[in-house]
Amino acid sequence: MNVQKGLKGIVAAETLIGHVDGENGELIYRGYEIRELTKSYSFEEVAYLLWYGYLPDEGQLQGLKDELKRNRELPEYLIKIIDLLPPSMDMMSVIRTVISAEGGNSEYEGIATISHAIRLTSLVPTIIAYRKSQIEGRLFEHPRDDLDHVSNYLYMLTGEVPLEAHVEALESYMLLTLEHGMNASTFSARVTVSTESDIVSGVTSAIGTMKGPLHGGAPSGVIDLLNEIALAGDAEKVIREKIMRGEKLMGFGHRVYKTRDPRAIALKTKLLELVGEDEWLDLAMKVEEVAIRVLEELKPGRSLYTNVEFYAAAIMKALEMEPELFTPTFTASRMVGWTAHILEQAENNTIFRPQSKYIGVLK
Repeated sequence: MNVQKGLKGIVAAETLIGHVDGENGELIYRGYEIRELTKSYSFEEVAYLLWYGYLPDEGQLQGLKDELKRNRELPEYLIKIIDLLPPSMDMMSVIRTVISAEGGNSEYEGIATISHAIRLTSLVPTIIAYRKSQIEGRLFEHPRDDLDHVSNYLYMLTGEVPLEAHVEALESYMLLTLEHGMNASTFSARVTVSTESDIVSGVTSAIGTMKGPLHGGAPSGVIDLLNEIALAGDAEKVIREKIMRGEKLMGFGHRVYKTRDPRAIALKTKLLELVGEDEWLDLAMKVEEVAIRVLEELKPGRSLYTNVEFYAAAIMKALEMEPELFTPTFTASRMVGWTAHILEQAENNTIFRPQSKYIGVLK
């Protein structure tokens, strides 16, 4: 019996949702290349695409926006649960616990629906923002119906209507992290619902998987790099010394993409439109240029380019978002992909049941 540890390279399902081509550096959502989507479409439009299989017209888009807004407010029982959680509990554990409690609602019984997916996606930003305000001991800013999904998330976090440049930057990042094929958290979601369990159980499994540092780890190392360069005032000196010491240059290279990360390219394209509006985004652009040149000189042929975490870190820094919110924000966007995969799994279900090879002794 051959063993493929971690199931790497094993095809376990067929999907119409997304495709990751690591060799050619492509990421596709429902037939659309990711760079095309980030140029022209909003979070709500691409979420609609992943859930329904096609881009919405004006009326369909407005209908989705309205439904997202109707589901933003936390019911009283979820607020009470958050209030009772210990202050030391990390944000990912809070999200997992609260979403699990939401599953006690009888409306989730039976076959998963897009309405379920919309509600769960709506709730996560509010859970994050409410918990943040609670820990900081300040008044919670309730959702605003005049703001779209991403701008409302930023508003709830800070209590201020965000700058348009910041909304565009975060929206681009969230679009790029909605879906990424059969990754660990998506697989765990599909495995859970393959037992005919409910959508909330599937999402809870995915959140628990995302919490692990090998999957949803925050790009804090990139923040440290940008801070160090900003303090030193000499990007090339810092980068060259790190490489010469054999240190990993955080934010460069990717284990799936063997060429340029398409998400990084798409995010850079969007950020280029915003350069000059934020000093940290400007710094990230300059650091990338210097780092790639020095890497090509000192590590020829390795094709080490910026990955999506590099620009995600630059965005989070520009937004003054604490590192503790990086993975939760990633989770808030990936809810769309997880629920799309859960819906697809339920449509044509086969339970996942891989084999294991016994390597113990016989008594």
